[in-house]
Amino acid sequence: MHSTYHAGELAAGTGLRTMPDWTKCVSCRALVYAKRLARNLFVCPDCGHHARVGSRLRIQQLTDHGTFRDAGGEVTAHDPLGFSDLRPYRERLAEAVARTGESEAVVAGSAEIDGRPVVVLAMEFGFMGGSMGTAVGEAVVAAADLALETRRPLVAVCASGGARMQEGVLSLFQMARTSQSFALLHEAGLFSICVLTDPTFGGVAASFAMLGGVLVAEAGAMVGFAGPRVIEQTIRQRLPKDFQTAELLLAHGLVDRVEPRAGLRPLVSLLLALHVAPRLPARRPLAGSPVLRDPRLLPSRSKDPWEIVRSARDITRPTALDYLAAVFDDFCEFHGDRHGADDPAIVGGPARLDGRAIMVVAHQKGHNTRELAARNFGMPHPHGYRKAVRLFEHAERYSMPVVTLIDTPGAYPGVEAEQNGQASAIARAIARLTRLRVPVLGVVTGEGGSGGALALGVGDRLFMLESAFLSVISPEGCAAILWRTADAAPAAARALRVTAADLLALGVVDGVIPEPAVEAAGGTAANLARALQDGLEELDHLTPTELLAGREWRIRSIGRRTGPDSSAQQLAEAGGR
Repeated sequence: MHSTYHAGELAAGTGLRTMPDWTKCVSCRALVYAKRLARNLFVCPDCGHHARVGSRLRIQQLTDHGTFRDAGGEVTAHDPLGFSDLRPYRERLAEAVARTGESEAVVAGSAEIDGRPVVVLAMEFGFMGGSMGTAVGEAVVAAADLALETRRPLVAVCASGGARMQEGVLSLFQMARTSQSFALLHEAGLFSICVLTDPTFGGVAASFAMLGGVLVAEAGAMVGFAGPRVIEQTIRQRLPKDFQTAELLLAHGLVDRVEPRAGLRPLVSLLLALHVAPRLPARRPLAGSPVLRDPRLLPSRSKDPWEIVRSARDITRPTALDYLAAVFDDFCEFHGDRHGADDPAIVGGPARLDGRAIMVVAHQKGHNTRELAARNFGMPHPHGYRKAVRLFEHAERYSMPVVTLIDTPGAYPGVEAEQNGQASAIARAIARLTRLRVPVLGVVTGEGGSGGALALGVGDRLFMLESAFLSVISPEGCAAILWRTADAAPAAARALRVTAADLLALGVVDGVIPEPAVEAAGGTAANLARALQDGLEELDHLTPTELLAGREWRIRSIGRRTGPDSSAQQLAEAGGR
């Protein structure tokens, strides 16, 4: 049994009134030809309102035609408490079955998405508001078990009013059952996507719906724990117009993406390709690596450090998003720290480098005043570093190498940042990078300011672009403290040894990437791509244990004296000032 949709007839729960051949949108009240509405995936072509659709249609819209197979062993609703309110619970169940054609509020089974095998489940809001009772909990657990057994990713489409009151505390504990099943998927390194549709509330939102490896909300969906009417009645406060919308969740860093219905299938397909594609065989290192590892060979070593500092700060230099477009393919930006905020000064998400799936995390500035202000001039708040840590851990869970692009004046020094734990957020980011069980490559692409830069700069390899700099403090700050005047910033830049040549001689960085004066054949971006490819190839053959041991040795070696004035001698040999 299943729900069907055709011209002139929409099943209950779509959010649209049914008329012969024509349908009235409940949002803008426009009349829409039913066949046109169906072709538009039941999204109003006039106002963009996303009508609610049933579980079978959801599966049809997301998966390859004819590939869905029910999991078998049909889950059937039952009445464990013998519950009755104004009507017996059994009568309500029978009515829901007759109205939707489903035996419960969830449909699950196996399917393919662009040829990739998946386990898929979709909730049926038309069945008692998609509420989760014992049978729904059993179906979700069974779908997760099938994913574990077959090593397939799980795609869950959520739509629910919450726990089913008619099954009492047994319904409440389905939150624990389903959450445990998703925790087992995470432990096994199996990928999952939860698509949050309108509405997703209560016990479903507070359990498995928010535990997917990636959270994608459909545009316009309402998502939350307590419903708006309950909140208003409890706190006696009028709620904002956009309260609990998918778009507000994205702004507060609670979901990775918000997508219109037409974009859901392409996005899900891309995410599957990035997370479950087979690992590429190791290639031989590219001939003629552009990375310079001898400071004496750097053309920039004769440049004045203050000139390099000013060059690194030039707003015409490529930003992280520029490099993401030029060097990487299929970048899919993830948002938020999942604790209430998203920081635009940190961008990140999975991408491809020469066909290999990786995780990129980067500081982002801008090319004009508007862009710089929107990105807080590349100075992250604590939630930016917490987002970075979340992405580091996501990469580790799904065995993705991490690439970081560093370009920041430093962490944001404001009152709010301090109150929200700026120091601890930076410390956790640094510590987490030191122990990731996947390769980590960092590149200073512009300005490398203090601990705010180092939070993305710890790993197996650290490279610098030739005109970048990295410092414990800004030259201006150092001059103000030690010279007692910011006018001494050029002298401070020279004394701090902040250039690529200096830091290569000191053993802080592993190589320098040339920046051609004439950007022929891709120039700097091409050199960056080859440097990253070579760096990853050097690390490909290492086990996680070997990676951690090598990283530990590398970090412990920085600044260690191996002989009298060894660092000064290296700088002198390199022609350091």
